[in-house]
Amino acid sequence: MKIAIHGRNFNDSVKPFVQTMFDTLDAKGVSLQISESYHKFLQEKGIVYNSTSIYTSQKDLADAQFVFSLGGDGTLLDAVTHVGDYEIPILGINTGRLGFLATISPDKIQESLDELFNEHYSLDKRTLVSISTQLNGKPIDIFDGLNFGLNELGIMKTDTSSMIVVKAYLNGEYLNAYWADGLIIATATGSTGYNLSVGGPLVMPSSDIFVIAPMSPHNLNVRPLVVTTDSILDFEVESRSANYLISLDARSKVVDGNVKIRMEREKFKANLLKLSNTNFLNTLRSKLNWGLDIRN
Repeated sequence: MKIAIHGRNFNDSVKPFVQTMFDTLDAKGVSLQISESYHKFLQEKGIVYNSTSIYTSQKDLADAQFVFSLGGDGTLLDAVTHVGDYEIPILGINTGRLGFLATISPDKIQESLDELFNEHYSLDKRTLVSISTQLNGKPIDIFDGLNFGLNELGIMKTDTSSMIVVKAYLNGEYLNAYWADGLIIATATGSTGYNLSVGGPLVMPSSDIFVIAPMSPHNLNVRPLVVTTDSILDFEVESRSANYLISLDARSKVVDGNVKIRMEREKFKANLLKLSNTNFLNTLRSKLNWGLDIRN
């Protein structure tokens, strides 16, 4: 078995759990591939593991059975770009602060590995957004081929002054001109991300929908809109500034104000490993403190 591992910094309290994970993987004879940046950090932390290979691009992961993401949700979003259309199952281990996607706590790593090796898991197939962009009628590649995201597409102003106007078209028909600080188009998975902070709805991850949620709209009657994932969305931006910001998850680029965007459902999925001890409702209750009596 070959497992690829990507992660970010963790504090010393997490180190024993991470070391135990590597000890278990070594004992099982697992062949490891570690991202270049995470390998350097693990060496600095003094984490010990058997000889391994370093991966620097997607093609290095061609024969990996699983990808482990150690960090928070942002780390898992990184891992999704590493995997791309290979659709390798990803296990999110939360060594960070917030984890709607990275749900395995450090003290549950060993239990989760046992379930994985005993094949007590399922695959949670998550929809991705895909974008294409044009400038003056010619295609341009803004994100170096990584034109997809698990959580959302963001269209935002670049400064702190004037609003932008985002003209939106749904399946070729004019939808609305959003006068706002920006627009978030979230997947069901991304409903717990930026979408939530701008007043969008929480959505069950298996739902085949996108949420169009304006950021600080000028018109209070403009509300989040839910559309199906077979929709094709086109966007044009008007701004007093010469440019605006496009983001896919945690990646962002400032682009010319004349750039037009088309967004649709990506052809491939992100496969998240779902273990028997995790589910979305438990995560919601835990992260949002649902059901707690805070009066005491």
